[in-house]
Amino acid sequence: MTDQPPPTPGPAGEPPLEELLSVALEAARRAGALLRDGRPVDLGVAATKSSPIDVVTEMDIAAEKLITDHLAEHRPHDGLLGEEGGASEGTSGIRWVVDPLDGTVNYLYGLPTWAVSIAAERDGEALVGVVEVPLRGETFQAVRGRGAWLGERRLRCRPAPQLDRALIATGFNYVTTVRAHQAEVAHRLLPLVRDVRRSGSAAVDLADVAAGRLDGYYERGLRPWDRAAGALIAREAGALTGGRPGGREDDALTVAAPPGVFEPLQALLEDFGAWHD
Repeated sequence: MTDQPPPTPGPAGEPPLEELLSVALEAARRAGALLRDGRPVDLGVAATKSSPIDVVTEMDIAAEKLITDHLAEHRPHDGLLGEEGGASEGTSGIRWVVDPLDGTVNYLYGLPTWAVSIAAERDGEALVGVVEVPLRGETFQAVRGRGAWLGERRLRCRPAPQLDRALIATGFNYVTTVRAHQAEVAHRLLPLVRDVRRSGSAAVDLADVAAGRLDGYYERGLRPWDRAAGALIAREAGALTGGRPGGREDDALTVAAPPGVFEPLQALLEDFGAWHD
């Protein structure tokens, strides 16, 4: 018998979590289809962000507009924080945190590892999260307190190995000084773990921790839209998430791994100064 997430009403004062999840799933599905099926053969760079190699394409912009239009239609009183400039306060207490295309450089080059990431949060706490990975045909989802799912399969992190047998993922910033230090951190970490992977999409890496495809993940410099949905999915699959010891994941550092890997990995990253240049 298929194990499926049960319908559960939200706490008093919150909208039904099923409603938020349904809106997120439909927006992510539509944006994913647009990005997959509408990619121009001659796709080019529409703008740059933090550096000349941190790019935005016309499809990032189109996908965010599709998502924001969908949210405005179905949740008109909610706030919004979107990577490509969409932002509004809202009056409902719910804020949507949207990355319409996480892994833009992969997408620009025709590589398959990119995703649509959508989360709904209240008071900075994620309530629902969806990571749509169209070229894998995968939809990751989570509702706070109800577990994480890939389609109809409930997700669980891998049992924690010894750190020297752990497969760890990371990513690199597009600002030269930041990525140079990130390379130094990875250089010091590499001999201490099984291996290090770099997919180019934080949302996919966090979802892959949840799915047991990675033993851990860390990255400096993620913004809320990079991590909101994926971090919730990882937590609901049994991972710990955080930043520096004792702190939550933030713009300085995000770490996600099952208990037993999280603690030694976080300690090493603190020792290596992974949160600064």
